[in-house]
Order: sequence, then structure tokens, then C-alpha cells
Amino acid sequence: MLPHDPYINAVYDALTAAGLEPTDQTWTSDAETRGTYCYLDTVITLDPSGTRNLDDDEIPSGTPWPHGLILIWEWHTGLEENIERGPIWQFAELKADGSNEYPTDLPVHGFASPAAIVEATRKVIDHSIGAGSSHDFGRPGWGGGIIGDSWEHADQLEAACAAWEKTGA
Repeated sequence: MLPHDPYINAVYDALTAAGLEPTDQTWTSDAETRGTYCYLDTVITLDPSGTRNLDDDEIPSGTPWPHGLILIWEWHTGLEENIERGPIWQFAELKADGSNEYPTDLPVHGFASPAAIVEATRKVIDHSIGAGSSHDFGRPGWGGGIIGDSWEHADQLEAACAAWEKTGA
């Protein structure tokens, strides 16, 4: 079991309870820790339009999120150049070939409460928060500030990640 599994399970359960059930393409990992980059990560795949498994010609034109949406959580050790230590949430639209658009920061705390992730995800799905808005100049960004609060067990999660860093990274 990885140190972030209980947290991701709580987020998964909150998304499911809110009617945003993740697909079976959801996973947690520390696979990158044996290479150049040292971090814990999770990808949660959602299918908000119910069209992810359809062929392109079966998806009605203009369908939002036709191939799905991913939520990404990463906790970095800070050993990589230009990457700060700690957690971050991002999102990206999936493409037909299974790759994804460039991830955009989700405006939540790194150890956001599961309810905050649900609220932010709903804003992504309805395009109140636009993909790429924090990376592309000239595109409208999110002006609503940080959504929600931190998870009630954030301190324990931070401690577990720090302990993993000493032994696993």
C-alpha cells in the first residue's frame, strides 16, 4: 500500500457519491521513483459524457469530454529541477488515442478535502475552469481562488509521504 492510497480512496468515494464515478482506468503509483523523477502519483479517469468507449463516429458533434477527463495528483520530493516539494492536483482532457492534453492546475490545496475535489471537478466539467487556462496566455483563467479546504487528515498524509521519501524515493 502506498502512503497516498487512503487519501485517494476518500477522493474516489466522494466522487462516486457525487455521481462522478471514476472508471476502471484509475490508479496510484510510485513507479517513477526508480528513475529520474521521485514522486507519488495518481490518475483518476472520469467519463462525464458517457462517451469514452464509443467510436469517434458514434459521438455526437460538440459533446464535451468525448474521450474522458483525468484528475492527476502528484507528490514531489523536490529533487527534480524546477519542481517544488509537495502535492499538486491537475486535470486534463483525454484524446481519442488515449493520450491527454497538457495538464492544468486544479485550484485546490495539494491535500484538498474530497469535497473540494468534487466541487472543483464539477467546475471543470461545466467549463467554469478551462483546460490550459493557467498555462496559456490570452485564455480566460479561473478567477475564483482556491476551492475548498484541506483534507482533515492532511497532516498524517504529509507525514506518510515524508516517511516514504526517506525509504522509497
